[in-house]
Amino acid sequence: MSKTRALVVVALLVIFFVAGGIVIYVNGHHGGQNRIFNVTVTGATTMSPPTLQAYQHDTITINISSDTDGEIHVHQYDIAFDTKAGQVVSHTFKADNTCSCDIEWESTSHPLGTLVVSP
Repeated sequence: MSKTRALVVVALLVIFFVAGGIVIYVNGHHGGQNRIFNVTVTGATTMSPPTLQAYQHDTITINISSDTDGEIHVHQYDIAFDTKAGQVVSHTFKADNTCSCDIEWESTSHPLGTLVVSP
């Protein structure tokens, strides 16, 4: 194989790998987005939707509406929502930790759902 052909093959491979890396980088999630979740808690036992998904460095806003007065707690982030029946309670925070965080009805420790924060 001539030197010219070898250089062309090497140049094409370099271009292929650089282009592939750019495509992967552009399509990957880098966090830092605003995520808003509207959650409904019924009977202090169920949460809809049951799973909230976000990425590290996102800014998360959780709006909770409950038909029962009480406290809902997001573990790992240690955020408490003091709910009043029929009212919406909101918290906004930075997702600085990855986790599969339990969300529970505090007085009974009943699990309601999960906040999943991925890297």
